[in-house]
Amino acid sequence: MDSQWQLPQWRVLIIEDDPLVQLGIEQALAACSELTVLDIIDDGYLAVEAAMQHTPELVLMDIGLPGIDGIETTRQIKTKLPDTKIIMLTSHTTETEVLASFSSGAEAYCIKGGSIDVLLTAIATVAQGGVYLDAQIAQIVVQSFQATPEPKEAVEHNLSERELEVLNLLVEGLSNPAIAKRLYISPNTVKAHMRGLMNKLEASDRVQVAVKALRAGLV
Repeated sequence: MDSQWQLPQWRVLIIEDDPLVQLGIEQALAACSELTVLDIIDDGYLAVEAAMQHTPELVLMDIGLPGIDGIETTRQIKTKLPDTKIIMLTSHTTETEVLASFSSGAEAYCIKGGSIDVLLTAIATVAQGGVYLDAQIAQIVVQSFQATPEPKEAVEHNLSERELEVLNLLVEGLSNPAIAKRLYISPNTVKAHMRGLMNKLEASDRVQVAVKALRAGLV
């Protein structure tokens, strides 16, 4: 597939219990020579076993699964295989499920039935170390945060102009290298700003930074 995406040579495990969706994902990925589907699993428990057997670089994970759900399956896989990237590919759209998915270790959240372009963008983003949130989901989460804003004092984090620029690009889903390129600064400088953001927002990782920034109305 000739595309705008810089996709890695990754082996992919598809965790999905709907045969039609399984077929659709497999056919879509078949057009990408960089991505090789190792197996398709329709059960949470079996998915953990398959991940241990195949050690894939990427897992596409549904939430509603027999056995154990996709959130717990993600948690178990990431505990055993922390370097494996997991993209939630699901029809579930609640704030609780989105945040639980990221808390369990997922790097991206996409909605079923969307354009293959969205999925490929998510794959390219997580391959560069970024976090991707489907635009449909981002709107739901932002609306939820706006309905329950942080206290005013929590918004006053004394962020620098550059930190705010980095923060906005992080929320857009850009990876550190992509942020560096956009702002014409070095990746090491981006890392330094990211550490500053985590300290000021009292967050332990990039996802928490993005979530707290949205909740506080900083972006």
